[in-house]
Amino acid sequence: MRNPGNDHVILIPQRSLFLVPFATLQDATGKFLIEQHTISISPSIQVLDITYKLRKKSGASKNSDSNLIVGNPTMPKIVTQVGEPAEELPPLPGAEQEAKAIAQIFQTKALIGANANKSRVIQQMSNSTLVHLATHGLLSDFRGLGVPGAIALAPDPTVQGQASIEENGMLTASEILDLKLNAELVVLSACNTGRGKITGDGVVGLSRALVAARVPSVVVSLWAVPDEPTALLMTEFYRNIQHQTDKASALRQAMLTTMKHYPYSLDWAAFILIGQP
Repeated sequence: MRNPGNDHVILIPQRSLFLVPFATLQDATGKFLIEQHTISISPSIQVLDITYKLRKKSGASKNSDSNLIVGNPTMPKIVTQVGEPAEELPPLPGAEQEAKAIAQIFQTKALIGANANKSRVIQQMSNSTLVHLATHGLLSDFRGLGVPGAIALAPDPTVQGQASIEENGMLTASEILDLKLNAELVVLSACNTGRGKITGDGVVGLSRALVAARVPSVVVSLWAVPDEPTALLMTEFYRNIQHQTDKASALRQAMLTTMKHYPYSLDWAAFILIGQP
């Protein structure tokens, strides 16, 4: 008897279809697509080929198992409306608990609060096999370079009083483009990290920037994610990864487990895997 989920489907959506939560599509019997298949996404055949080569290269050159787990950094201040003073982003205690739980799985220590400052995170990202960032994700093109998206990190201690977005804790997609990472997997456990500028080749934003920075597998979200279901999904995802190398299958199983506790698709279907399964 065929085991549901063994069939791996790689989807290459066009334009706004990139934002469709394919896992939630249902057949005539009401079964979700994720219950029948393992799913991953790629912006194009060319990107799929690039990520395949990146995965082979990272596997061959892998010399460490260092993991970077970040949760609830001391939040930076940003200007949300023109003419208004900068406001500090609200803290995310749920993201902190999520990061600590994941760090325990990998027997490491999460960077929390002021320890998760931008300079330290960038430095450790360059040498980490796995990167998990549980914080705020923003859609704005802060640097005006046509690559929207940013991740909130703690401001560096020496520049907290400065207004520059690059120096005040925001790691932008355009900055990520300039990085050379060695990670096999980067997970952006934050709201809307899979969104960005829609083009003929998919979404230009954080996920595309990470692939350009040589990351073969990226997990991002399509909408604002709730704390408790996300924490469950992410801890299950990493437990599954420890027992199987296929990241897409690990995400599928985590979705199915989360679905049992939180049946609404808004709670379990936000995250997608882009690149290599």
